Amino acid sequence: MADNTDEEHSDNPTTNQSEKFSDESVPTIDREGISSNQETENMEVHHHAHHSSAPHHRKNWKSYFWEFLMLFLAVFCGFLAEYKLEHVIEHQREKQYVQSLIEDLKNDQVVLSRHITTVQNSALMLDTLVNILNNPVDISKRTGDLYYLVRLAPRLKPLSTNTRTFEQLKNSGNFRLIRNLETSNKIMAYYEKLPLIHLLENINETEFTEYKKVAAKIFNPAVFIKMEGENDEIMRSFDNPSLRSTDTELLQELSVFAVYLHGTRKGIVGSAEDFKNSGDKLLKYLQEEYKTE
Repeated sequence: MADNTDEEHSDNPTTNQSEKFSDESVPTIDREGISSNQETENMEVHHHAHHSSAPHHRKNWKSYFWEFLMLFLAVFCGFLAEYKLEHVIEHQREKQYVQSLIEDLKNDQVVLSRHITTVQNSALMLDTLVNILNNPVDISKRTGDLYYLVRLAPRLKPLSTNTRTFEQLKNSGNFRLIRNLETSNKIMAYYEKLPLIHLLENINETEFTEYKKVAAKIFNPAVFIKMEGENDEIMRSFDNPSLRSTDTELLQELSVFAVYLHGTRKGIVGSAEDFKNSGDKLLKYLQEEYKTE
């Protein structure tokens, strides 16, 4: 009986198939038609995705510190670059100002040389005028010289130097661009000598005003007009034109003002020579300091 039963089971394909299904895990279907296995798989995938999207670990204080340090270094390096650029620009402007100042000093040297020579010649003529006025015997024989010297000797053109760069540095506050304090002090010391020359020129004008008042009482204006040439040139008279007055007191008074003018011219020459020497030293110093010509 048993053998027959085994044969029946083996020969029956339906029975074998059912047994196979019973051995395997057969998914069950819930009310919504979703298998419990599929739901489990979905939960596992969701759980895995949740862990994948979350950060592995929280940032500690070291991470924040390094981020802050890197940001700080970036900002600081930018500041240094901007400061360096500004420093380079200011250095270039300093060199430009100094080069312009050097050109002014070169021009001053030429102008001062001519001015000193002119003032020295004027002082010599005033000296000759005083000698003639103090020798009454010679006056009648040298009236032509008197007319020439009285008209020309007191003339004085103001010193005209080029101070444009110095004025720009001073008025615009750009003296700060001159980094070397010794250099800026030397520049200031040079231009501080100029007001003394202008002061002496003003004194000369005051003395000349008084001088002309006395000369107007001694000399004939018609003769002065005949002596005028082109371009404000004064021509020497080859004859001995007469004077309006030969009063000794007036001649002596004129001589006194001529002495005043002579002394002021000597002061101007001395100041101009000192100014020129200082300018020459400053010029050489700047050329050497800034390696320029």
